[in-house]
Amino acid sequence: MTLQLKITNLIQLLKRRLQFKKIIKTMKQVIVLTLSLFLFAQVGVAQDRKLTKLWESDSLFKTPESVLIYPKKEFLFVSNIDGNPAEKDGKGSIGIMGTNGKAFRVEWVKGLNAPKGMGIYRDKLYVTDLDEVVMIEVDKSAVGKRYPIPGTQFLNDITVDKKGVIYVSDSRGKRVYKIEKEEVTLFLDGLAGPNGLLIQDEGLYILDSGTLWLVDAKKSKKKIAEGMEGGTDGIERVSNEEFIVSSWAGIIYLVKVDGTVTKLLDYREDKINTADIAFDAKTKTLYVPTFYNNKVMAFRLD
Repeated sequence: MTLQLKITNLIQLLKRRLQFKKIIKTMKQVIVLTLSLFLFAQVGVAQDRKLTKLWESDSLFKTPESVLIYPKKEFLFVSNIDGNPAEKDGKGSIGIMGTNGKAFRVEWVKGLNAPKGMGIYRDKLYVTDLDEVVMIEVDKSAVGKRYPIPGTQFLNDITVDKKGVIYVSDSRGKRVYKIEKEEVTLFLDGLAGPNGLLIQDEGLYILDSGTLWLVDAKKSKKKIAEGMEGGTDGIERVSNEEFIVSSWAGIIYLVKVDGTVTKLLDYREDKINTADIAFDAKTKTLYVPTFYNNKVMAFRLD
């Protein structure tokens, strides 16, 4: 092989290596760009959460404070205060309505005082009623048992775990109580003004005057988010990383486990309250009772 041929072959080899390096560099750039676009898209989905109004019921309810989905028969329970939220007047009731906002019975079970939060376990509906928890036999449409909690005067929200253990917030007493095997005990005190409760596998979520806390089985508190309107009311989980939180004053928030708080709706200028909410994960529907506006609204979460 002549020297000239060797030089020619060497030049061609160098060119091929340079072209290969360029190809590799280009491929890396494409991969980085693709990953960036994917991450951007994922963030965009999270940031673009919105609520679209589906319907609102007629204004026939009586100061509805809370709604609860009854999946067995696909309807909603609605708690009617029907009077002073802190007064024992016997005017309170529980209503029922279809998930389409129609076909409802305003006073399904009567004889309560100022019913607020609701939870269900094995066809038994548990309702907070000022200083006691009232158990309603759903199949009988009647009150079955009452659980007085001495020293309380404004029991508010309630949540029930998979084993039937009940947690109840006392907003004015600044405490959370537990009912297990029909025995009432103090679970947590020293709070600012607890309302919304949600029990999950990792612990109990508590809305406490604009702050969301997670309390584990050892009663250790972890702050999840803060800075919301002080009258935080209802809480529902909508994904592993997200919650919907309502504020009685008329605000609906999206709250993430990383502490991010985003305002989705604000009805304060319209003077429409947004009290204790319910969320249907199957249909992505949020149900909102409007308290003094005497109706329930429904929204689709996208």
